Amino acid sequence: MTTTVNGLDGLKSLVGTDLGRSEWLEITQQRVNTFADATDDHQWIHVDVEKAERGPFGAPIAHGYLTLSLVIPLFTRLLRVEGITMGVNYGLEKVRFPSPVKVGAKIRLAATVVSVEDVPGNGVQSVFDFIVEVDGQDKPACIARPVYRHYA
Repeated sequence: MTTTVNGLDGLKSLVGTDLGRSEWLEITQQRVNTFADATDDHQWIHVDVEKAERGPFGAPIAHGYLTLSLVIPLFTRLLRVEGITMGVNYGLEKVRFPSPVKVGAKIRLAATVVSVEDVPGNGVQSVFDFIVEVDGQDKPACIARPVYRHYA
């Protein structure tokens, strides 16, 4: 379910809020191959299915940065901020990839609002805790603390 807030004050009201979890998204070989083409990262553990099946993970795995990039569309399904002129990715305070995502696995995003503070230019800086969960696994695929800026 998407949480919708209006304006910067609405965003500020969410500090400490667990935004829940997104729907599951399956990681396909086609998505992994497309990401490999876009980034010129064709390491065999991602794109050589036969070799990867004999490798340390027993299957091809998604690039860590592919997993990280997918938090963007998953996050838009958890939080919608209306009544603003612009929102931008400002950076990341921390990112870790505790476990791989095998091709065919499903991932989802869990998000919590850590802080929302005023910044110059009629805006706020928001910090979130993100956990990318893998269906059927206890260990997450990605833990990140992204920083966004929203402007009125």
